[in-house]
Amino acid sequence: MNNKPIFHITGEKGWINDPNGVVKFLGQYHVFFQHHPYSCEWGPMHWGHVVSDDLMHWKYLPYALTPGDEFDKDGCFSGTSLVVGDTLYIVYTGFINNEDPKKIQQIQCLAFSKDGVHFTKHGAIITGKDLPKEYKPCDFRDPKLFYKDGFYYLLVATRRVNNGGAIVLYKSQDLKKWNFVSDVLTHKSEGEMIECADYHEDLGLLIYCEQNFPSDNNHCLNIHSCEYELGAFNKDYKFIPSSNKTLIDYGFDFYAPQIMDKEHILIAWLNMWDRTIPSSKYGFAGMLTVPRKVYVEDNLMLQTPIIYGQKVLEESFEKEYEGELSVGTIELDIENLKTFSFEFRKGTKESTKLYLKDDKIYFDRSESGETITGAEVDEYSKKGIRIMPYRKLDHTKIYIVLDKYSIEVFVNGLSMSNTIYPTEKSEKFTLKIESGCNRISLYK
Repeated sequence: MNNKPIFHITGEKGWINDPNGVVKFLGQYHVFFQHHPYSCEWGPMHWGHVVSDDLMHWKYLPYALTPGDEFDKDGCFSGTSLVVGDTLYIVYTGFINNEDPKKIQQIQCLAFSKDGVHFTKHGAIITGKDLPKEYKPCDFRDPKLFYKDGFYYLLVATRRVNNGGAIVLYKSQDLKKWNFVSDVLTHKSEGEMIECADYHEDLGLLIYCEQNFPSDNNHCLNIHSCEYELGAFNKDYKFIPSSNKTLIDYGFDFYAPQIMDKEHILIAWLNMWDRTIPSSKYGFAGMLTVPRKVYVEDNLMLQTPIIYGQKVLEESFEKEYEGELSVGTIELDIENLKTFSFEFRKGTKESTKLYLKDDKIYFDRSESGETITGAEVDEYSKKGIRIMPYRKLDHTKIYIVLDKYSIEVFVNGLSMSNTIYPTEKSEKFTLKIESGCNRISLYK
């Protein structure tokens, strides 16, 4: 029996978390990911590696990076990649876990490949000695590499000595010798640590994750939040925001997003730290989201799932619709939406609910199957609920992407990503909508 998701990336076995180095090289899409192949729990990180021609069907390749050298002996942590000519370069964080916690080292390292399969490590390029004293070299990771006007730049997430996350910027002409440039944020981080910074000048977009972030009056319900700001760097290499800091995804299970340059394809970890993962009993823990197309509109970062499944149904309906679908995508086109109430993965005793109330969209997995618990203690989390604002438009577009253990919801470009673990054959869905004209399409 195949207990793996049908079209979501997992490790062949064991644990995975952050996607790394999402890139197109030699005509194929490459996705790397943090991987511990020997356990369903976090451990010494390898770089797992899959490739695809269509972002839907993935082939496993050998590990791109494995720990063991003096600069990454205890783990090859997250990073990004960049194509330069005929070479694929990776910059990642090497982890050295000394017995004394005060001597833990996180070091930025370089590797490269000519064929996209076999990688050669160059070694350390930025160490704690290159980090100003107001930051902690034991929390110095997740480099983002980009190129602009004849120079390479590297954003690295870190933590201040007096606590609070930060993002620092380095500059180089050859990828090997780097100089510190700036602390890019103009505001104080509200989290204890920042991770997984990503920047795209053509979108005017900076994204990052803040750990142990305050709930902000039930706005950020996850204990670790992924956010974005729109804006640009000034001449002093400070990022000047033109928008408020905003959540990237409103679901339970979304972390460490990376966006591919040029094509603007986003992939994230479809789980969350400090949360149980029931699939461990099947020999794997963690998966990645479906790829999404990212765009900026109305001063918002928006996402649409990339769907290559076969369309098996398209028809109009009025107020109610019933069907069966456990793996695939439901696409809805709705004119002048007033309210909706949906149920998915329905069985005799189980269902997952999605509904619109008071201009907010509620996702409820309290009766979805196996209980998933996390570190959050607020009432919504304990009840299995997440909330997303409703971006009201005359024409509403909704995508519901279903796989064995996940439901990813997109409503007018805003997203909610969640895992579920049904315990029975739960395949039915029902839709109840108050609106004008409705059209449904199903993809498998």
